[in-house]
Amino acid sequence: MNISATNNLDAFWMPFTANRQFKKNPRMFVSADRMHYTTSDGRQVMDATAGLWCVNAGHNRPKIVEAIRQQAGELDYAPAFQMGHPKAFELASKLVAMSPTGLDHVMFTNSGSESVETALKTAIAYHRAKGDGSRFRLIGRERGYHGVNFGGISVGGIVPNRKMFGTLLTGVDHLPHTHDLKRNAYTRGIPEHGAELADELERIIGLHDASTIAAVIVEPVAGSTGVLVPPKGYLQKLRNICDKHGILLIFDEVITGYGRLGAPFAADYFGVVPDIMITAKGLTNGVIPMGAVFVKNEIHDAFMTGPEHVIEFFHGYTYSGNPMASAAGLATIETYQEEGLLTRGAELAGYFEDGLHSLKGLPHVIDIRNIGLVGAVELEPVAGEPTRRAFQAFLDAYDKGLLIRTTGDIIALSPPLIVEKADIDFIIDTLGGVLKTLD
Repeated sequence: MNISATNNLDAFWMPFTANRQFKKNPRMFVSADRMHYTTSDGRQVMDATAGLWCVNAGHNRPKIVEAIRQQAGELDYAPAFQMGHPKAFELASKLVAMSPTGLDHVMFTNSGSESVETALKTAIAYHRAKGDGSRFRLIGRERGYHGVNFGGISVGGIVPNRKMFGTLLTGVDHLPHTHDLKRNAYTRGIPEHGAELADELERIIGLHDASTIAAVIVEPVAGSTGVLVPPKGYLQKLRNICDKHGILLIFDEVITGYGRLGAPFAADYFGVVPDIMITAKGLTNGVIPMGAVFVKNEIHDAFMTGPEHVIEFFHGYTYSGNPMASAAGLATIETYQEEGLLTRGAELAGYFEDGLHSLKGLPHVIDIRNIGLVGAVELEPVAGEPTRRAFQAFLDAYDKGLLIRTTGDIIALSPPLIVEKADIDFIIDTLGGVLKTLD
C-alpha cells in the first residue's frame, strides 16, 4: 500500500516527530491486536512500548471495544458543568476504591498535560482557600517531564521542551535529577545511592522560604527522560520534608499508574502517598483521551465552604468525565482487575530484568536500568551527533518487527502488561541483534 499516493502527508504537522524524515519513508500502523501492530505493508510489529506508555492491557480488548460501542449509541455527550451522568461518578468511585488511602476525590481531565495543569492550579488554590495565599512557588525537577502545557514545561526539566517558549511560569525552581551513572550504572531495580539528593529541597526552601512554596511535583519514576528510578529512601525523604514545611507533594503517575510497576500505582509500590496524584494514559488503555487527578480529603474539603449554590473551584474542561471516556475507563479498570494486570508486572519483573541486563556488554551500551515492567538501555552518543545512535536503533528495530521508544540516546521499553515470557524473549533477542550492528 503506497500511503504517499493515497494521502497528503504534508497536512499533518506531527508531534514529537522528525517530520521531514518520516514523510520521506512513512511508518504507518493500520490495525492492532493484543501485543502487535499491523503495518500498512502487512507486517507484524510487536509493541514493546504499550503505544506511548498507555496501552497497558494490550490492543483491541473486547470489553473496552464493546463498552465504547454501547456508550456511543446510548449517551454520546453530556455537559459536566452543573450536570452529570452516572458513569463518571461510577468511574470516580472505582478509582478512589483502588487508590492509596486518603486520595478520596477525583477530577477528570483529557490528558496527562491537563492533569498536570489541574494539579498545579489546585495546589496553589488550596493554599489560598486556607488563607495561605503567599504560597505560590512550584518546585519541579531537572529532567522531569510533566506534559507540554505551560505549567508542565515550567516545572518540567527537559531542555528541548522548554527552550523555545520564553520565560514560562515565574516562581518555579528545580531539584536536581537522580541519574548517577558513576555510582548506579547497571543497577537492578532501585539504586542504592542518591537519597541525599532529596535534601536539596531543604536548600531550595532555605532560598525561597517555605511560606512561599505551594507544592513539589515529581515523577516517582522519571519515564520520558529515560527511565530514572529513584534511589532507596529518596521519595520518603521528599515526603518528610514536605510534611515538615507544609508543602504539598504531587506525584505525576501518568506513566507509572495502572500497573506499570507491578502495583496499582507507584505510591503503592514505594509506600509513599502524595497529597495529589496525577494519572492519564493507562486509565482508558489509551483508547480515548482521559486523565484523573486524585486529591486528599483535606484539599477537597478546603474548597467546600460558603453558600452551597456558588461554584467552589473555577476549573474544568468541556470533556471532563466525558461519557465515552468514562465507559472506556470503566471497561479498562474491569479488564485490569479481571486479569490481574495491576499486579502482573511483579510476577514478570524478574524475568524482564534478567533479559534486559543480558544486553550488558553489547556495543555502545553504557547503562541498563529497570523497575517493574519498564526498562531502559542507555547508549553512548555519537560524538557531536546526540540522538543519532538511538534513532538508528529505533529504525532498525522497526524493520525487524519491534517497536521501541527512544529519548535522547536512551532506549525505553514498557510492554503491555499482558506480555508473556516468549514476548520478552523476542524483545530482548531483537533488540540485542539491533545493538550488535549499530555504528
